[in-house]
Amino acid sequence: MPSLRRQPEQGALWALVLAATMSVAAFAPSASHAKDAAGLGADVSLASLSPEARRTEQLIHSGGPFPYAKDGVVFGNYEKRLPREPRGYYHEYTVPTPGARNRGARRIICGGNVPTEPDACFYTEDHYNSFHRIVK
Repeated sequence: MPSLRRQPEQGALWALVLAATMSVAAFAPSASHAKDAAGLGADVSLASLSPEARRTEQLIHSGGPFPYAKDGVVFGNYEKRLPREPRGYYHEYTVPTPGARNRGARRIICGGNVPTEPDACFYTEDHYNSFHRIVK
């Protein structure tokens, strides 16, 4: 006949497992937040970016003029690597690549309702494969 003492020990063990699981879940990002941040790498300081990126950021805040016709167009975030926002929230700007014969792969994507005062800007050097939030 099994000992009655084992049941409380097993109950205590299950309570401990449940408490540990709940405490880990409290700190884990939600599924939607994880999807929103799927393409975000570590933040990057504006000062650490190339002179071309810093100049593009200045142009964004001053409203241009921009060197490329496609600068300022809506960025669709089709890859879903940036936080999800309504269509039209994000706009993209070319960061010139020295020696490139075309626009190159570097961009700054800014989000917000006022183009010269974006809520947040992100830098990509690999044509939308990864992004880094720009911090000042």
